[in-house]
Amino acid sequence: MSQTSQVRWTTADLELLPDNGNRYEIVDGELFLTRAPHWKHQKTADKICAELNFWSRQSNLGEAVTSAGIIFTDADNVIPDVVWISKERLASVLDDAGHLTAAPELVVEVLSPGEENERRDKQVKLKLYASQGVREYWIVDRHMQQIQIYRREQATLVLAATLFSSDNLSSPLLPGFTCSVASLFT
Repeated sequence: MSQTSQVRWTTADLELLPDNGNRYEIVDGELFLTRAPHWKHQKTADKICAELNFWSRQSNLGEAVTSAGIIFTDADNVIPDVVWISKERLASVLDDAGHLTAAPELVVEVLSPGEENERRDKQVKLKLYASQGVREYWIVDRHMQQIQIYRREQATLVLAATLFSSDNLSSPLLPGFTCSVASLFT
């Protein structure tokens, strides 16, 4: 990943960047460029999304998607690996272009290797998601086969649990949702 911080980037600037398979995100005016994710990275994101959608079809409470665009502000435009959003919230925060304009209840990022990628997901995006009102944030490390669960406490996201492959994943945000952590990495 390379990073450009000499200028303050905006959503309008993204329109000028080439459509070359790279993923561009802006957080607090800072441009982050990442390549297309590794096959296993995407497979993990897809499995998480499938589990969330299986539960969502049963509960009829919301839906999950991979690679949803979220435009919080002109200087905060991101593409998380997975989001889950309630039906009620989705109806009020989806713009005409099909992007979210406010926080979904749950955001999931699958870590890509590298110090800058980890800094982006564990620090920069954690701060952004906290400030924008995300209620739960999962940071998934496919190499260590663990998930860090951050939950909203007052105005911030606080580490609530670290789950390992022997654990089951559940959430008070998603009543009755449960899945084996190990099943997400096979």
